[in-house]
Amino acid sequence: MRNSIKPPKWLIVAFLVVPVVWYVFSVFIPLIAALFYSFFNWKGGPSKTFAGVENYIRLFQDTTFWQSFVHNIYIVVVCIVGQVGIAFVLVLMVNSRQARFKEIHRTFGFFPSTISAVYIGLIWTMIFDYKRGILNYILNAIGRNDATQVWLNNPEKVLQFVSIPLVWQFIGYYMVILMSAIAAIDSEIFDEAELDGANAFQRAVHIVLPLIKNTLLVCITLCVAGNMKVFDHIYTMTAGGPGTSSMVMALYGYKVSFEQGNMGYGSAISVAIFVVSLVVIGAIRSLINYIMRDKEAY
Repeated sequence: MRNSIKPPKWLIVAFLVVPVVWYVFSVFIPLIAALFYSFFNWKGGPSKTFAGVENYIRLFQDTTFWQSFVHNIYIVVVCIVGQVGIAFVLVLMVNSRQARFKEIHRTFGFFPSTISAVYIGLIWTMIFDYKRGILNYILNAIGRNDATQVWLNNPEKVLQFVSIPLVWQFIGYYMVILMSAIAAIDSEIFDEAELDGANAFQRAVHIVLPLIKNTLLVCITLCVAGNMKVFDHIYTMTAGGPGTSSMVMALYGYKVSFEQGNMGYGSAISVAIFVVSLVVIGAIRSLINYIMRDKEAY
C-alpha cells in the first residue's frame, strides 16, 4: 500500500481560510454595514444624521412592510406545498417500477431551475399578457371569452399568479435533492413492505418520509429562506403592483432604498428581513420536527 502524501498545513489552512474570508466579506460585512446605517437618516451621500432607533419605530408602524411580510408568508406556504410537496410526489412517481425514461424526467425536471429568475418572470408575464398571452388565447380558442382578464392587474389574485412561476421553476431543484435521499434507501425495505401488502401511499408515508426526514427538513429550510427574500420574479412581473397587492419585503426594501433614496430606512428594512426570516425559519423547522416526532411516536 502506498503511503498517502499529506499536504502541508499551510495549504490546508489556505483552503479553509479563503472560503471563510469570502463568506464573511459577502455576508457578514454587508449585514453589519446595514445595521450601522439603519441608525441614521441617510440619503446615500457623504452626509448622514444619527437617528437612533427612529427608523425601527417607523418600521413597526409601517403597514406596507407588514403587508409585504404577510405576502412573503403566503408565498412561503404556497411554495412549501408546491415546490417541495409536488417534488416529493413526482420523485415517487419517477422512482416507481412503472416509470420509463427516468433520466429524461430528471433532466427536464431540473432544467427550469437553471434559467435566470428574470427570464422566468418575463416568460410568465407573456403567458399572462391580456392581448398576446397564451392563457387568454387558449380561453378564446375554447370559447371561454368571458373568462379572459388582465391577470396581473387583479389585486385579489395577483399573489397567486406570481407564485406559479416560483413553484414551476424550483420543483426540479427539490426533485434532485429528494431523489438522492430516496436512492440511499435500501430497496429491500420497499420489497418487504410490498410483500406485506403495503400500497404505494403507505410506503411513502410510513417508510420514505421517516427515512428522508432530515433531507426533507433541509429542502423546507431552503424553500423558506429563498422565498422570504424573493425579489426577481415579482419585480419583473408586477413590480409589487397593482398598488401593493404583490409587494414583498425585499422589493419594498429596494424601492425605499433606491427609488425613494432613503438608504437609512432601507437598511433598517434589510435588517428586519434578516431577523424575521430567521424567526420564520426557526418556527417552521420546530413545527416540522414536532410533527415528525409526533408521527414517529404514533
